[in-house]
Amino acid sequence: MSGDEVGSEAPDDAGGADGSNGDDPHPDPDPEGVDRPDGTDHDWPVLESAVEYETGWYTGGYDEVEQPDGSRKRYYWAELPDAAVVVSTLDGDLLMVEQFRPTIREHCLELPAGIVESGESFAEAGGRELREETGFEAEECRLLQAMNCSTGVLRHRRGIVWAEGLSPASRKLDGNEFLAVTAVPVEEALERVREPPTNDATLEGILIAREEGLL
Repeated sequence: MSGDEVGSEAPDDAGGADGSNGDDPHPDPDPEGVDRPDGTDHDWPVLESAVEYETGWYTGGYDEVEQPDGSRKRYYWAELPDAAVVVSTLDGDLLMVEQFRPTIREHCLELPAGIVESGESFAEAGGRELREETGFEAEECRLLQAMNCSTGVLRHRRGIVWAEGLSPASRKLDGNEFLAVTAVPVEEALERVREPPTNDATLEGILIAREEGLL
């Protein structure tokens, strides 16, 4: 039998041992000893893993894996630190920042966000980034949702953080941060951020906070 063949086909009139027509209304989705043609029972063993470059911002490389059909393929990835995205309101407005993104050559309206530093939780990083970027200290921060991002190419997790109980504090921008703090009425926020250029993390943050009943 070739590697492409799963097995011979049963005759059309083949019936079950109990005299039924053999159609099981609730078939076992993963019968023991039978390979699943969609490959979901395959553990994709890594045959080779290599780092090809490091930028100080992210690491890039590939894993060469064995696919369900026995072939080998390299899957390239970029690995970035975790990041926190902060949703918070002040007097009925959503606290946001505007900045130029050289990568896409566009000015973007975004939620405050930044890298999770060593030893920090998503919530702790969110509180720090909110203070540094906007000049507001949160009395409490909590994680609403953690997720993997762009799983076809990235090794990167993002946490959506809700911050409340804001009070004025001192901003502390990084050397590459040139931000304008912007307050957007909550009822207008989703419409505003859907206007190009649209930012995925900002959309996710607003939608998740709305689903939680916070906006």
